[in-house]
Amino acid sequence: MKTTTDFLKTCPLCGKEYKGHPAISRVDNQTPICPTCGTRQALEGLGLKPDEIDKIIQSILKSNEL
Repeated sequence: MKTTTDFLKTCPLCGKEYKGHPAISRVDNQTPICPTCGTRQALEGLGLKPDEIDKIIQSILKSNEL
């Protein structure tokens, strides 16, 4: 049986397709966004610099490929 998490969705922020449960945008607390953009928004909320955020996200993406 397929569930709604089996379908590809397009993130309104980055335009990339993703599967699974979305993150909720911290901007309006209601828009579903991809997990990567959700992570980016969370890290921005911590006050990290953009280059630090990029390194963290790349590290996460690499570890998900394994």
